[in-house]
Amino acid sequence: MLTILGFAMIATFLVLIMMKKMSPIAALVLIPALFCVFVGEGAHLGDYVVEGVGKLAPTAAMLMFAIVYFGVMIDVGLFDPIVRGILRFCKADPLRVVVGTAVLAAIVSLDGDGSTTFMITVAAMYPLYKRLKMSLVVMTGVAATANGVMNTLPWGGPTARAAAALKLDAADIFVPMIPALAVGLLFVFVLAYVLGRRERKRLGVLTLDEVLEPESETVSETVLVTAGGGGSEEHKAATGSAGAQEEGFKGLDPNRATLRPKLYWFNAGLTVALLTAMIMEWLPIPVLFLLGAALALTVNFPRVADQKARIAAHADNVLNVTGMVFAAAVFTGVLTGTGMVKHMADWLVGAVPEGMGPHMALVTGVLSLPLTYFMSNDGFYFGVLPVLAEAGAAHGVSSLEIARASLVGQALHMSSPLVPAVYVLVGMAKVEFGDHTRFTVKWAALTSLVVLGAGILFGII
Repeated sequence: MLTILGFAMIATFLVLIMMKKMSPIAALVLIPALFCVFVGEGAHLGDYVVEGVGKLAPTAAMLMFAIVYFGVMIDVGLFDPIVRGILRFCKADPLRVVVGTAVLAAIVSLDGDGSTTFMITVAAMYPLYKRLKMSLVVMTGVAATANGVMNTLPWGGPTARAAAALKLDAADIFVPMIPALAVGLLFVFVLAYVLGRRERKRLGVLTLDEVLEPESETVSETVLVTAGGGGSEEHKAATGSAGAQEEGFKGLDPNRATLRPKLYWFNAGLTVALLTAMIMEWLPIPVLFLLGAALALTVNFPRVADQKARIAAHADNVLNVTGMVFAAAVFTGVLTGTGMVKHMADWLVGAVPEGMGPHMALVTGVLSLPLTYFMSNDGFYFGVLPVLAEAGAAHGVSSLEIARASLVGQALHMSSPLVPAVYVLVGMAKVEFGDHTRFTVKWAALTSLVVLGAGILFGII
């Protein structure tokens, strides 16, 4: 019964948000609360929620101050040269913009933190997508999938969890997987190219001067250089005097009052130091961003009134993202506390035919897609993976193969409603979570299967 209710709860949540019948925050709170009562555990709802909130509170604190920090860095102009450099490379070509998104997300993912990756990627690319009238779900989908592949880095989390759960060396798991992961990343770039071609066909290509024109000019006065005939009419219909005032592109306004050109190298040094401290784990990430945000505000905006204005300017993003994280705590708290997650995992593992025993690595790779989407990484790697490894060992499959196979679902995992970082991505990009899910899941799942196929082909899995 718990197995059926668990799947029903997740399915109900996904259907409601994708059909836009409920907001994600409301669905994350009300659906699990209702199912908790169905299970007969309504009296313990408070305990489950408090436990879930306690586990996610450090993440919410990190996101709150990280959004303020990167928001201030955008305000003062730290990313302006990056945006302009990407713009010049992309030459206002939607195809290059989408490929540039994938490359930027992959590079920034080297820090091992999905939230930071999404904040930097959206900060750099959002103005271009808005100015060129490109689809924002393409940006969030490509960024999430690229980050999912890169999330398998030893310091990214999943590899370390797999190593700890099976008592293996992280390097023994990760290093042999590099060729398969490289194929997965290459597939993401190919996907970005295909999606970019689609956007180019739909919109055409602007010249660099047209994209950099002053905000006061109307977009309708620009001249489209189309790659093909079909897209220009749709683009022209979407343009006009209001289009020139796109909020997102103001990040490149060279006359905005918040710019601090004299403090550019201080802000750049502070950001590098912050990211270095994260990678080196000198302090907990929430503490680092708390200190960084306080220092950035104090140095760049000495007047208290200006500091309050900057905090107020980013309060909307902070509330949306942290609110979503705490709402997700209700979902995960009920899913875990009632035992639904365990029953769902046991049912899936038990459903594996006996004849598949010698192929448990392949089974693990396939199961990693739905399990890491519907469960947290902790739940999968510490709760399910040891069971899969034990089943594999009974048929002579090494735990190293099982561990490597367990990594392939990460491309899909990064768009899971249980991953706090995805709310940073959709929140900053102003994309509905349901729209992101509907667009991204199929491409992310395909990317994961490509990684699995490459692993089998290379004899890694």
